[in-house]
Amino acid sequence: MTQTPTAHGPAQGQARAHFTVPAKHPMVTVLGSGDSLLRVIETAFPAADIHVRGNEISAVGDAGEVALVQRLFDEMMLVLRTGQPMTEDAVERSIAMLRASENGEGDGQETPAEVLTQNILSSRGRTIRPKTLNQKRYVDAIDKHTIVFGIGPAGTGKTYLAMAKAVQALQSKQVNRIILTRPAVEAGERLGFLPGTLYEKIDPYLRPLYDALHDMLDPDSIPKLMASGTIEVAPLAYMRGRAQPLFTNVLTPEGWRPIGDLQVGDLVIGSNGEPTPVLGVYPQGEKDVYRVAAQDGSWTLACGEHLWTVRTRDDRRRDKPWRVLETQEMIGNLRAAHARRYELPMLTAAVSMPEREVPMDPYALGLLLGDGCLTGSTTPSFASEDRELVEALDAALPGVTLRHRGGPDYTLNRIKSPGDVVTLENPVTRILRELDLLRTRSHSKFVPDDYLHNSTEVRLGVLQGLLDSDGGPVTQEDRTCRIQYTTTSILLRDDVISLVRSLGGVAYTRRRAAEGRKPGRAHGRDVRFNHDAHIVDIRLPEGIEPFRLARKRDKYQEAGGGGRPMRFIDSIEPAGREETVCIQVAAEDSLYVTQDYLLTHNTLNDAFIILDEAQNTSPEQMKMFLTRLGFESKIVITGDVTQVDLPSGTKSGLRQVQDILEGLDDVHFSRLTSQDVVRHKLVGRIVDAYEKYDSENGTENGTHKGRGNAGHKGK
Repeated sequence: MTQTPTAHGPAQGQARAHFTVPAKHPMVTVLGSGDSLLRVIETAFPAADIHVRGNEISAVGDAGEVALVQRLFDEMMLVLRTGQPMTEDAVERSIAMLRASENGEGDGQETPAEVLTQNILSSRGRTIRPKTLNQKRYVDAIDKHTIVFGIGPAGTGKTYLAMAKAVQALQSKQVNRIILTRPAVEAGERLGFLPGTLYEKIDPYLRPLYDALHDMLDPDSIPKLMASGTIEVAPLAYMRGRAQPLFTNVLTPEGWRPIGDLQVGDLVIGSNGEPTPVLGVYPQGEKDVYRVAAQDGSWTLACGEHLWTVRTRDDRRRDKPWRVLETQEMIGNLRAAHARRYELPMLTAAVSMPEREVPMDPYALGLLLGDGCLTGSTTPSFASEDRELVEALDAALPGVTLRHRGGPDYTLNRIKSPGDVVTLENPVTRILRELDLLRTRSHSKFVPDDYLHNSTEVRLGVLQGLLDSDGGPVTQEDRTCRIQYTTTSILLRDDVISLVRSLGGVAYTRRRAAEGRKPGRAHGRDVRFNHDAHIVDIRLPEGIEPFRLARKRDKYQEAGGGGRPMRFIDSIEPAGREETVCIQVAAEDSLYVTQDYLLTHNTLNDAFIILDEAQNTSPEQMKMFLTRLGFESKIVITGDVTQVDLPSGTKSGLRQVQDILEGLDDVHFSRLTSQDVVRHKLVGRIVDAYEKYDSENGTENGTHKGRGNAGHKGK
């Protein structure tokens, strides 16, 4: 459309514009059915006369109005070229955007065509897109920022657009799951007294979120997505309680500590074996807890909402990412046919612990715990048919020499120097006394704490000594090689399991009863078994060498090593009620090591999280929710600060958070107004009328001044 003077010249201050509609666009698409669009334009520009003849449109009148008419038709044609029809509503919004730009409002970078043709999601024959300039900026902010607040009156599309962006992110694999939540303030503490199951109680309140999902996804796919944990819809109160009992052990660089004793800044061990700081500690009160057990005998306690990273056999076969499920989501669904359904992640590297000074070489200690006599009634001794082990022990113990007594037996004699006093203590005896190992027997031996909680090299050295003396490789046809270790000491059994798990492996144990066993033979006579034997089957990850003894090491390697250690959830059983707490850690995957070296977490990674009706959160709830943010996640928080429905005296967390986070990097506040209402036109007028009434009658956000900041209305 080009602006030209009339043949006789326009009147003073007036202008003429002329526009030709291309033949491929029927005039009805430009003017509307029954000229409905033309009437909207004529009403909006009373200072310009618009005439239509054939496919020619002309306008004459006020220069400023004619210029806007010209821009309007240009924008309409850009929209029509995309195949999208123009509606009366779209024309009105285009005019509003052009007038705002003319008046210098906003940055003027976005044009009506850019706003109206931005497609977010196409589903079931309809396209979801922003309809106003502020909506477009809101959608763009979600793309650019990690946390976005959408604040505005009802009907401005805050939640609907956020839902569309969430589904878009899920379908394009930017995130692995969608989490939708609302603060269920209407039900309040009375939720537990409502009839029905939990989901029957909360479904009515969360129905608007379900309805939006059904607009954007195949309805048949939604139950499957929710069953798999890909989409979670829950009240805010039920999101926060991802907790473990206060006494549950969590691994730190110094050893195990109760989770209830941890504070912000303390270090715990992450899935990569490295220390990671605790970012948040959130007491959760008394909750129902469950005993979550794996098939290798490991177990821990957690509440029903506690999060677990898991994957199924199909997930692994199809190279799909790990999924995150709540404890309660897996109950009753732990088997696929006869196989365990959910695999748990393993440590990706051995646990890193500070090196501690130890009085004896760790490999030598392992050999003595396996084949040494430490009773203290005689000089310490060692029994082995492997000359290689004897030489290794002799080299690892300074001040001691191994004297062969015959057969497999050796004594550990102190090396005497000229002038030595005869009564000097044997160095090995002295060290065993320091470690509280002197006078222990085969059924009471253990690994001292300074060796259990030490560097990877020290822990591996002790384990290699134990396996070289009392363990060995067990080959299996068509399978990788496992390692088997046997001891009569329950303490040593548990310590070996701990060493294996700290290195990223798994260990299974079983008991062989002494009663009824056929006696063994030694020195030509029967030897009765006085203590049960504990057999530990071990699998260690690739790169961890379990043996130093050449014959065992070679057999293990020739059999292909130990394969891949795996853990599967075996059972989830109720375990009563306990005081609980949850923690947030800084690890990229949010995993930390809990009891028995199980990996679990509480924060939400790779997720698109929407908190709707956020004006009804308390400041404490808002802080809790924001600190749930995990890596590669987005949070969108929507609400209307004029519609607070909290108990009197409770401040809205959405109001407070604006003062706290405004201007923070990667956090954006999008504010929508009555001009962005996309419901019935009357809704926008109602919003404006209430705002005018509030300003004229001394009220603030629908709350009479002088009543505090409760924001309580109509109650």
